[in-house]
Amino acid sequence: MSAVPEQSILPASRLAQLREAREIIVHEGQELLALARRLDTRFCDAVDLLGACCGSVMVTGVGKAGLIGRKIAATLSSTGTRAHFVHPTEALHGDLGCVGPGDVWLMLSNSGETEEICRLLPLIGERGLPVVAITASDATTLGAAADITITLGRLVEAGVHGLAPSTSTTAMLAIGDALALVISQVRNFTPQQFAAFHPGGSLGRRLASVKDIMRSGEQVRIASENATIREVFVTLSRPGRRTGAVMLVDAEGRLSGLFTDSDLARLLERRRDEQFDRPISEVMTNRPLTVGPDAILEEVLQLLGSRHVSELPVVDSQGCPVGIIDITDLIGIG
Repeated sequence: MSAVPEQSILPASRLAQLREAREIIVHEGQELLALARRLDTRFCDAVDLLGACCGSVMVTGVGKAGLIGRKIAATLSSTGTRAHFVHPTEALHGDLGCVGPGDVWLMLSNSGETEEICRLLPLIGERGLPVVAITASDATTLGAAADITITLGRLVEAGVHGLAPSTSTTAMLAIGDALALVISQVRNFTPQQFAAFHPGGSLGRRLASVKDIMRSGEQVRIASENATIREVFVTLSRPGRRTGAVMLVDAEGRLSGLFTDSDLARLLERRRDEQFDRPISEVMTNRPLTVGPDAILEEVLQLLGSRHVSELPVVDSQGCPVGIIDITDLIGIG
C-alpha cells in the first residue's frame, strides 16, 4: 500500500485558516445577497441622474471608501460614462477647479459622517451640483444632504473583531459595479465601443474587429464554383502566408461554398483522381459558416470553438467574400 502524500494532510492551524477564510467569503456573500434584496427605486433614480450627466461623474471618498471610489470611477469610464476620482481633501485645496457645471457627484462613506466629505457638501451645494450618496443610512449627514441616497443598511464587517472595512467596501464596490453596468446598458453601450476603450493587452485583441485581423487581397483564394479542382489549385497559388481554404463564388460573385486543403487530402486518400477535372462545386461545402467584417473577434472565437471549423469566410452585406479568418491567426488571442 502506497504511503499517503505528505501534503494531503493539512496541519490543524492551516485548516483553521481555511475555515476562517471561507467563513469571511460566505459572510460577505450573504451580506451582498441581502443588499441586493434591499435595493429600491432610488437605485433607478441614481441610474437616471448619472446616465443623463452631460459632464463627468465626480467620485469621491476617504480611506478604503476612496480606494473603492477609484475603482468605480475606472469602471464607469471604461463602460461609457465619463468619470473622475477626486480626493475630498485635495478638492478642499484647489481640485474643485476641475469641476464643471454639468457634473454629478457620487460620494462614498459608510458612516456618512466622514469629516472631509461633510466639509465638501456645502461647497458642492453652492455650485448647484447634484449628489448621489452610497452610505449606510438616510439619517447620516451625507444621506440627508444627498439628492439620491442608496443605503447599504447596517452591515457587519467580516473577521473575528469585525473592525476593518471589508463587508462595507465590498458592498460599495458591488453597488458601483451595478450602477456602471446598468447605465451602460441603458445607453446601449456596445462591445465595439468597449473595445475602443480597451485597445491594449489580451482583452483589446479579443475585442478587435474581424477586419483588423482577417486575411484579404492576395492572401486569400477565391475561385468560380464552376472551375475544376485542378484549375483552382494550379491558378491560385499565392506568395507568403496562405490560408488553407478556397472560397467559391457564383456568377454574381456571392460566396457559394468552401473547399479546404483537408477536402483535397480526402480526395487523394480515396484515390478519386477523376474528380480533379470535375467542377469544384460537386465536392465543396455548400453555404459555409460566415461572419461580417465588423464582428468582434470574441464572437469569432466562440463560433470557431462551438462549430469546430478552422477557416471562416468574411462576407460583406451582399454575401460577397472580402476576406477569411484562419484559426492560426487567432493563436495567442483565444
